[in-house]
Amino acid sequence: MMKPLSIVLIEKIPERAVLITEALRAECEVTVIDSEQGLARRIAELAPDLVLIDVANPSRDTLEELSLASSPMERPVAMFVDRSDRDLTRAAIEAGLSAYVVNGLRAERLRPVLDAAIARFHLFQRIRAELAATRAALEERKIVDRAKGILMKARGIGEDEAYALLRRTAMDQKKKIAEIAQAILTAADLLK
Repeated sequence: MMKPLSIVLIEKIPERAVLITEALRAECEVTVIDSEQGLARRIAELAPDLVLIDVANPSRDTLEELSLASSPMERPVAMFVDRSDRDLTRAAIEAGLSAYVVNGLRAERLRPVLDAAIARFHLFQRIRAELAATRAALEERKIVDRAKGILMKARGIGEDEAYALLRRTAMDQKKKIAEIAQAILTAADLLK
């Protein structure tokens, strides 16, 4: 049996908090926070699966504060607002919110919006991980290329031979080629 989704609901208006909690109670554990004081600490302590923010009329400052406190890079964050404008929408997207819904807080729409926010969050999490891996691979490639250049110059060999030497050394030492290349760069810097 799957554990119920844990949700932190940030809602200052008790009547709206009851409406949302009742709509989600059957399949979710909802904890209501009605104050912005200590918000980041409380969310960190609760470690919910999702943060749901309901703000009637957010300002840019409120949006940034709430999105930072709810860690949109750590978990999905869905925000429901009554009114918005182009700048607030852009700020919400840039803050990393998984869902930003204007004038759409209705009980029957809550679960589909939350499901979409969770799916979008996981998609962007995979994209961020792939981007980080690609950047790391590119950085390693630059290090290997610089090390090959040093070997080519020091030994008077071609690029293929320099790479073969790096690869052979890495295999002999049971290390990655990038580690051997970094050691060459470090040694070259020391010898300057």
